[in-house]
Amino acid sequence: MILVREIFQLKFGKAKEAKAAWKEAVVIMKKFNIPTGRAFTDLTGPYYTFVLENTHKDLAEFEASMKNDLGMKEFGEWYQTKFIPLVESGRREIFTIVE
Repeated sequence: MILVREIFQLKFGKAKEAKAAWKEAVVIMKKFNIPTGRAFTDLTGPYYTFVLENTHKDLAEFEASMKNDLGMKEFGEWYQTKFIPLVESGRREIFTIVE
C-alpha cells in the first residue's frame, strides 16, 4: 500500500479560495465515484500550503488513477480553471505504508 501526498504552495492569500475550490472538486469526484482522500492546510511551516492525500494499492494503481481522474473532462476543467490559478508551485511525495 502506498500513500501519495500532493503538496501545493498556494499564491499568497489564496487558502480560502483553494478550500472552496476543493469542495467543488469533491462534488465532481463523488459524482463519478472517485475516492476523495483527505485535504489539509498548514498550521506551521510555509504559509498557504495545501495538501491532498490518497492511498493506493501500488504505483500501478496510482498511475491508472492519474490517467482516469485527470483525463476526465469535468475534473480536468476544474483543475485548469479553478485550482491551477491559485497555485504557485507544488510537489508530490509517495510513501510505502508500513503496517
